[in-house]
This record gives sequence, structure tokens and C-alpha cells, in this order.
Amino acid sequence: MRAPFTNVRRLLLASIVCALAAAALTFVVDPLQLFRPSRLMAAFYSDDTRVQNAGLIRSQSFDTAFMGTSLAIHFRQSEIDRVLGVHSLKLAMTGSNSRQQAFVLAQAIDRGAGRVIWEMDDFIFVDAADIETDPYLSVDLYRGTAKGIASYLFSAAMAKESLFVLARSMPLLREPLTRAAPFLPVKFALSDVDDIYALPRDFDAARGYNATKTLAAFAYITDPVRRRFLGEGYGYEAMVRHFERDAVGLVTRHPGVTFDIYFPPYSILQFVAMRDASPGTLKIVTDLTAHIARRLTQFSNVRLHDFRAIKAVTHDLDNYSDVIHHSPVVDAMVLKWLASGEYRVDPKAPLASLNELKGQVDAYRVPQPQPNTPLSAKHSAVVPDKRSEARRRSGTHNPREKFGEDSQ
Repeated sequence: MRAPFTNVRRLLLASIVCALAAAALTFVVDPLQLFRPSRLMAAFYSDDTRVQNAGLIRSQSFDTAFMGTSLAIHFRQSEIDRVLGVHSLKLAMTGSNSRQQAFVLAQAIDRGAGRVIWEMDDFIFVDAADIETDPYLSVDLYRGTAKGIASYLFSAAMAKESLFVLARSMPLLREPLTRAAPFLPVKFALSDVDDIYALPRDFDAARGYNATKTLAAFAYITDPVRRRFLGEGYGYEAMVRHFERDAVGLVTRHPGVTFDIYFPPYSILQFVAMRDASPGTLKIVTDLTAHIARRLTQFSNVRLHDFRAIKAVTHDLDNYSDVIHHSPVVDAMVLKWLASGEYRVDPKAPLASLNELKGQVDAYRVPQPQPNTPLSAKHSAVVPDKRSEARRRSGTHNPREKFGEDSQ
């Protein structure tokens, strides 16, 4: 009878040893750089921004935090720094909500960010899980609590990532593993922090962003079968409440931090889609952003910029991959506008740009697709990929991002 118990004890002991060995490996390699910046071996980074940001905030030096959704995800830190003269840390998270963004920004401010650049998408203010119970963002990992550290050290996934980082740091394996990384089941495959969720430098922008894709996306979201999704999650009272709690709350708690907040330059078709297929949603959006403009322009530490009525950009459908996601060319323009303050909202006339936008939306007529456009081209941008569908089913999906960063 003693043999089975002996075997159980041995199995239990072996399991404990393996768990401790995995934890020790993760602690030494520290792929997230939670405990220390990587010096003994090369650092690698992940596109899983909700996890990666926890390590970036602790390991990187910065004076400016850059936040947003997928509309801000493709910016490169090096370009932000060059144009704005800052030392930035990009913390944008695809499909993120205001609770997640405000929480992560608060962590960055606590670590020394004296300036925040915040792409403010109206959809971020929809209802979302309480930050303390959010299953998609670990507050304990960001706060460095015992629970968060334990979940990191004893994670089998992190042990696997640590093994890969360790192997890739060996001179003989570095080159072959670097080439193989995109095809392996690992997350920490990026060797440059500047590449986190950035488009490849040789990306064909004309192919990824063009009027054919934009018009196809417009047709898709305004189709009678799908148009109800345009208003999914929108409710004026709740969104105002969330704005006050997350955005205004963060601004008022940090009066010494400068906030550059901007409304992104959606294509005109985003608003025209709501005009034609969900007018109630358009009213919520305009009323909400009117409230945001009035409130934010009251604060001396906030500079609000509105890029939504820049007709030369927003009416040029070749600038977009769908109705909201703009090209790297427009990314560069956004940085230039932020630097110049050209489209800063005047506190004495906070609704001037919104009123201009309303006039443009009322007057706009949708171009008709060319009759010889190949069917495959018409639909090339409107088939949601597996990650978008997974986010939709999990409840983290932003219905306006079904054509966005995951398809590029």
C-alpha cells in the first residue's frame, strides 16, 4: 500500500519542482521586464498590448504617454518623439474602453508621465466591466501585487515565452529564430519597442487604404441586416457618466499633467452611415462630443483638438481602410496638427468644429462604386477575421473595428 502513496508524493514533489523551476526561469528572463529592464539578454516585445503595457510602464523611460484605440495603434514612438519633441511611451490598446485607458494612463502618470496624448474615440465610453473585475486587463499585474506577480511567475505561457527569449538570445540561434518568430506560437517576437503594433515599414499603404475598401465597408455596415450594430452600446446618459468618471476624473486628479486630447479624423462616411442608417446614434455622438468639448475646454491643463471636420482629409476616401481607420499618411498629419495646434478647439467657441462637421454630414452624397469594380475588391475589407469575431463573442469587440487593425 505504501508504493502508491510514494508515487503520489514523488509526483507532487516533481510538480512543485517544475513549477518553481518555471517561476525561476520567468523571474530571471522576465519577458515583460516587470522587475528590471532587460540587460543580460536582448529584450523582446509583444503585440498583446494589454499585457505588454504593464511591463513597458515599468521598464521604459518616458515623459509622455500616448493612449488610444486602434485608431492610434499604428503610430511609432520614434515618430511621435521626432515630431512633438517628447520621449513617449505608446500605450494604445485596440478595442479598449475608457476604464481601461484611464487606469493604464494613471499608472503611467504615477511613473513620471508629465504629458498625455489621448486619442479619444466616442465609443470608448460605452458600458464596460469594472476595472477591478475586468477579465481582459489584469490590474494586479500593473499594480505589482502579490497576486499579479504570482500569476506572472507561475504562468505556463510566460515560461514558454521565457524559454523562447532565452533561446533567441543565444548567438547561434538568434538569426534562425528571428526569421522563424512570426510563424511560431509565441507572443514576444518583436525585437524593437518601436515595432509594437506598428505597420511594417514596407507596408503597401495604397493597397491597404483606398476608396474601394472604404466604400465597401460603408455598404457593409449600412446593410439593413447589419445597420443595428451602428448603435450597439450607445446611450447618452451612460456615456456622459463614463466620460465624467474616467476622463474628467483623471484630468482633475492630475492638475500638473498636460493633456492633449484629440477627436480622430474619421472618414466622413462614418457619420454619413449613422445619418442614413442610425440617425439616433448620430445624435448621441454629436450630443456627447458637444458635452466633451464644453467640459474639457474648461480645464487649464487640457488642450482639445478636433480633426473630424478637416475636409481635405476626411472626404478623401483613399485615406482609409474602412470608415474610421486612417492610413500612416494621416498618422503623420495628426502628429503635425498636434505640434502646431492648428485645430485646437477654442474654449470661447467649443462647438465651432462640431457645427462645421454637422454641415458637412448633412451635405454629403455618397459616391457610387464604379460598375467595373471586381467583386473581390468590393468585399476585400469586409470579412471580419477570427480575432475580430472572437472579440465580438467575448464582449470586448468594438463593432466599429471589425475592419481595422486586425485586417492589416
